[in-house]
Amino acid sequence: MSSKLEVLQAEVLRLSPADRARLLDRLIASLDVDAGAEAVWDGLADEREHQLGVGEVQAVPLDVAVARLEARFPG
Repeated sequence: MSSKLEVLQAEVLRLSPADRARLLDRLIASLDVDAGAEAVWDGLADEREHQLGVGEVQAVPLDVAVARLEARFPG
């Protein structure tokens, strides 16, 4: 690891957990270079929210959703 990176890491680790989380979000966002894929996911989220709002679909409790995923993808 370069000394510049080590200095930066030490500075980041001195931040509060909330500030580190915000920084992490920004860093991850900076790596997302596929704006088209992001737009598709945003559109899908908007459509799902609309479907819930008008009663086309019903929400599933988190524990039920997790159990279904664990059954489908064991391990």
